[in-house]
Amino acid sequence: MSKPIIAITMGDPAGIGPEVILKALGQDEVRESARFLIFGDANILHREANNLDFKIPLVPIPEVSQAEFPANVLEIINLTILNPSLEHGRPMAASGDASFRYIKADAVVTAPISKEALKLAGHGYPGHTEILAELCKTDDYAMMLAGPHLRVVLCTIHVPYTKVPLLLSKELVFKTIRITHESLSRYLGRKPRIAVASLNPHAGEGGMFGDEEARFIKPAVDEAYSKGIDASGPYPPDTLFYRASKGKYDAVVCMYHDQGLIPLKLLDFEKGVNVTLGLPIIRTSVDHGTAFDIAGKGIADSSSMVEAVRMAVEMADRAVRCNTNSHSNKDF
Repeated sequence: MSKPIIAITMGDPAGIGPEVILKALGQDEVRESARFLIFGDANILHREANNLDFKIPLVPIPEVSQAEFPANVLEIINLTILNPSLEHGRPMAASGDASFRYIKADAVVTAPISKEALKLAGHGYPGHTEILAELCKTDDYAMMLAGPHLRVVLCTIHVPYTKVPLLLSKELVFKTIRITHESLSRYLGRKPRIAVASLNPHAGEGGMFGDEEARFIKPAVDEAYSKGIDASGPYPPDTLFYRASKGKYDAVVCMYHDQGLIPLKLLDFEKGVNVTLGLPIIRTSVDHGTAFDIAGKGIADSSSMVEAVRMAVEMADRAVRCNTNSHSNKDF
């Protein structure tokens, strides 16, 4: 069986993306697990390779059709648009525009981008997930963060906290539960046990602390259960994540970004992986940001990139074994 082809986008050139990519692919076990193409700027990657004393040759090529995947060589789909003297450590319009262009691939592991730099460059997206969903022309997607201890899936993603109650609905909560069920069923080979977090403290305490649970979260859970999905809740988050981390549930559906990411990163910061569920392509990513404060210093931890690559390879292998012609994370 041929090894899967995995594209890795470079992320914001002023951040730690180039460094963690090279550190991850510098590991023989990682590099030999698939055939890799880096989408990015060859000048920036060569500069980073010199900083790290990286010995594996980096070969720029103009297009995917020319990739040969030679052993112990890393090929770069060269989108050179930046001066190699670009400084590290701050969001810039140039780096934001470059990171946006690197994202346009068919199946990707993504290095971190800067939302501020994207905005400076005139790209009005709150993050990778929304860019890829638009490029794939789908509204039926969800963001999952996965680690050794937890999987969390978000109903709302990069929005102000004050807007969360206004955006939530029975339809959105049910859709997120359904996408989680469909994706994890294929990955686990069985029905996943899905717990749904409440929005308010104590799950609203009978309406004393809010009525969102009664108005749309509980009805969404009930509908999912009636359709054969092993979903339960809503549960108070202050106890739910403890039980989920001990293995009682396979995933937790969360109402907003930090509700899910705080416990996930507390337990699995180094090995957390961001997976976009529901797209017609595979997409995994690191679960950290650009870390401008340490960019260019050679001290970034590549553990999350290694895990993102590992998960992408596993998902691609599963897609092949399922006799599909496309590496779709609907087989995740």
